[in-house]
Amino acid sequence: MTVTYAREWDLSDLYSSLDDPRLQQDLESLQQQATAFRQQYRGRVAQLPPAAVRTALQTLESLWERVGYCYAYPSLIFAADTRNTAARQRLDQVMQAATEIENQVLFFSLELQQLPTERLTALEHAPDLAAYQHYLERVRQGQPYQLPEVVEQTRNQDSLTGRQAFIQLRSLHQGALSYRPVTTPEGTTARLEAELGALLFHADADTRYQAYTSIRERLAEHNLLYGYILNTVAQDHRLENQMRGHTSTLAKQLLADEVPEAVFWAIMQGTAARYDLFQRYYRRKGEALGMKIRTCDVLAPWPSRQPVPTQMDYDRGIELLLNALGQFSEPYRQRAETFFQRRWVDAQIRPGKQGGAFCSYVHGKNSYLLLSYAEDYNSLFTLAHEMGHGLHFAWIGEKQTYFNSNPPMVLAEVASVFNELLLLDYLLAEAADQPELQRVLLVRLIEDQLNLIFRQSTISRLELAIHARAAQGSFDQEFVNQTWTELYQQLGGDAVEVLPEHGVDWARIGHIFFKPYYCYQYTASSIVSLACYQQYRQQGQAFIPGYLELLAAGGSREQMGALREYVGVDLTQPQTIAAALDTVAGLIDRLEASL
Repeated sequence: MTVTYAREWDLSDLYSSLDDPRLQQDLESLQQQATAFRQQYRGRVAQLPPAAVRTALQTLESLWERVGYCYAYPSLIFAADTRNTAARQRLDQVMQAATEIENQVLFFSLELQQLPTERLTALEHAPDLAAYQHYLERVRQGQPYQLPEVVEQTRNQDSLTGRQAFIQLRSLHQGALSYRPVTTPEGTTARLEAELGALLFHADADTRYQAYTSIRERLAEHNLLYGYILNTVAQDHRLENQMRGHTSTLAKQLLADEVPEAVFWAIMQGTAARYDLFQRYYRRKGEALGMKIRTCDVLAPWPSRQPVPTQMDYDRGIELLLNALGQFSEPYRQRAETFFQRRWVDAQIRPGKQGGAFCSYVHGKNSYLLLSYAEDYNSLFTLAHEMGHGLHFAWIGEKQTYFNSNPPMVLAEVASVFNELLLLDYLLAEAADQPELQRVLLVRLIEDQLNLIFRQSTISRLELAIHARAAQGSFDQEFVNQTWTELYQQLGGDAVEVLPEHGVDWARIGHIFFKPYYCYQYTASSIVSLACYQQYRQQGQAFIPGYLELLAAGGSREQMGALREYVGVDLTQPQTIAAALDTVAGLIDRLEASL
């Protein structure tokens, strides 16, 4: 019997309401603690012995953990309904308080960075600071880019009305958009972004086109605004690069994300060399559909000889996901089930809800998952993806303190993609006597990998162009429209027709606004996940301990070394990238053999 689960999350682990007096009391208490920390340590860091540095770091960790509680509550309510004015106002208040707190305590990391390299290196290797070795290593790596305290404080304050404000404006504006309704041949009408997005999987070509254009015509209406916001954000990064001495926004982000530049370029070059895989698949799909694939058709269902149900009820989907995770590891499954039992998931479709999906980790508490579940397999895989993040942070929470709790971005996406592969294998086995459904699932895996490996790296190619142009001066929306169109034409070749409406599609990609060069890391993580999954298939249960150790490591280790040690994956080797692409080619071979 399938259990019924709530679709709206319960945030009472944090606070009871936006007016909960504990929230205001916590903010005031944290500001007082930050002031006391400043009075105790400012100007004295250079004289502190290792044990005292450890005590100070532990105090800061406690401080930032509690700031996280204050921030998470209104931000999660706002994400669930961006039209909630009270949530936005409370979030603004918390962000203001957090900035004031950061400005009170940022001296500590600055004074650490000002230590002679020999002294900082000695702290890294002090037994009393063993748990913070990687954190201190990161502090040392940031030495060349630090600014005086008063400048750092000004940067933090300016962010509230500068770059961060423009990023927030985009989220607010998109959350308030309404779209042209689209009615399917079956008579159902889609009005919300999540509902229209689900129609891109519809069997009817005109329905897909209407849903696709409904969203993008609204983006086109506000193309000037989104172009202005993106230019402002890119120019702010350029100015920060000049102030700190970073050679580029890419260099700044690679340093922050602990990715060697050689790995970045190996991924970009390795994927560009295999556009033939993307084109081969969509050329074959076009043949099956009897039409040339347009950008609105890339998610169209592969034609079947007989009807294949693609609907997936939420409760049934959870049951299947938990079963898939249980085959991998029973503790893994049990931890996942807690998310639904404790109502840490918001899956309801509603007006004003933030688009996309995310996992928000609150160190010291738990993770919260947000998505809009559209009763289909795609939504189920999205749930599996975000649950991978949640499980990753669950293992981190058991082993790491606050400063070691944030995994580098490549590692941050591994568990999510790995979860999708676990789910897919389980569903394929369940459909052993249903070849048409197996084909649907195989198509879903191929298209997911093509998205992660090729579309996500294409987004980073767009960012290379954007930030290169920003380094020369301002750009407008037409530059972004044209560049995005040209890049997609290169990716699709003669296999995919890039519709004119696709030029404005970049405005839907949140990462290019709030986290430059994030998307290639989906590509890197997909490559790592495919490598990990191949090892799991070969080693079975023997693979699991190392994999869980990798998850539990969080941000306590340099990620390339952690990958080599725990799961034997070396992303610095071109053959690792080539092997992942060969795996995708093998999946296409398998699909073609089933036709």
